[in-house]
Order: sequence, then C-alpha cells, then structure tokens
Amino acid sequence: MHIQWYPGHMTKAMRMMQDAVKQVDCVIYVLDCRAISSCINPKFDEMIKDKPVLYILSKSDLVESKDIKLWINYFSAKGKKFVVADNISGRQKNVIVDKLREINAAMLERYAQKGANKSIRAMVVGVPNSGKSTLINSLCGSKRAITGNRPGVTRGKQWVSLAQGIELLDTPGAVPPAFEDQQKALHLAFIGSIKEDVLYMDELAIEVINYCRENNYERFCERYKLGDIAEDNVQVFDDIAANRGYLLGRKGYDYDRTAKALVGDFKNQKLGKIMLDFPPIN
Repeated sequence: MHIQWYPGHMTKAMRMMQDAVKQVDCVIYVLDCRAISSCINPKFDEMIKDKPVLYILSKSDLVESKDIKLWINYFSAKGKKFVVADNISGRQKNVIVDKLREINAAMLERYAQKGANKSIRAMVVGVPNSGKSTLINSLCGSKRAITGNRPGVTRGKQWVSLAQGIELLDTPGAVPPAFEDQQKALHLAFIGSIKEDVLYMDELAIEVINYCRENNYERFCERYKLGDIAEDNVQVFDDIAANRGYLLGRKGYDYDRTAKALVGDFKNQKLGKIMLDFPPIN
C-alpha cells in the first residue's frame, strides 16, 4: 500500500505558519501518543528550529502507561521539555502553563528588567487529528477551537487567549509533503491523521490484519471470534464477515463493510490500546 496525501490547503497552511512563527515566542508541538515518531513532521522541525519548544504527548489515555513511560524516558534523556496529556480531563493545564513559562523564562526576565509585563505567544502545531484544538479547549476551559475526530477540521489560524497571560495560535494540521517512510504514513492512517477519502480501505484493513497478526494476535481473535488468523487475508475477511453477518445476499460477503469495521475498530481502540511507534534505542 502506497500513501501520498498533501492537499492544497496544507501548502497554504505551511506558508501561513512560516510567517506566523516570526510573531511567536515559542511552539507547542502536539504528538499523538499512539504514533509519536510518525507525528513528527520534518517541515515543522525546520520551521521552528530557533524557537523554544514544548512537546505535548497527547491522547495518553489511548495507550498503555507502560508504553508511554518509554517515551517519557526518551524525551527526558534528550533534555526536551514535554508534558504527557490525556486531552480529556484538563488536569495538565497548570503543568503546561508552568512549562510554557519555564521555556520562556529568559524572555520574560528581559522584559521584567525593563518593568514590562509580556504575554507569552505560542504557536500550536501538529499533524491532522493530533489533538491540537482539544488541547487548546482544555487549556481555555471552554470550547474556543473547533474539534473533531477527523483530519482537516482546523483550516485557518485562530488566536485564543488564556487568563494566565498566554496567547495561543491554533494552526491547521499538516503532514510532510512527501512520505519517504511509508511505515510512518501507514501509522498516520491508522490513527486517523489522513483522510479516509484518499485511502483504499480494503488495503488499509489488510494492513490492520498484518499488524495484528504480528503484534496483537489474541485480542484480534477475541474481537472477531476467530480460532486463529488465517495466513490468507481474503480468508480472514471471509471469517470476519461470516461471524459478523456482513453479507450481500447471494453475492457473498460485504468486503467494504468488513474493511470499514476493521479500520474503525483499530482506530477506536476496540482492538485494545495500541502504541505503534516506540522510541529509538540509542
């Protein structure tokens, strides 16, 4: 399966961000815990290289705590500033505000010496559906940014203000213009960062089967009431469709419905809390 997706609005969004980064003091880089490596966009890294960065490891409630600890150790060893957030409870709000002040301490001190109070202006970046807008709403305590469990919800830049003297710029999600690593592209498709309209759902479903055959065998069999996962992926489709009653009358099994069920179950944690990317071993 080959994935390539870079709609025109992303080119426009990247140009907007390149202009906006000159107007901000720091960057909040949102990474979905399910696929942290895949969510790192080299174009973002190039654009924000001169700014202090706070990484938000979002959607931590969608992975096992033992797995996210591996990334906590990795980011800590690299000396990166980060916060693990579940994007639901809002419990990390004060921690995030404190971290923003920490990475901007030198700038705030310069203004304080001049007797001036300076708001922190932070640009929020991330791939589509990584949790940027949900994070902003959590920080604001109200629904200030548009959210949705699909890519491409935020299309233009949106400024929102926090009472703590912090201004946030929400930006549209963007993926790399070219996926040199198709494994990362596949992981972004698994977590819903690439629009399903541009994907072949049957091929993506086969990738789900292949992944689970290697990494999630028992949970997959339990979910679809299978004795085993056949080596022939068409047979797996048949087995699932038969067990679920996905039929097309006398025409056989409804493979479209089966494919959508497989992809949807994977994306919505019906197959368990799965972390796709693990930190490199140094």
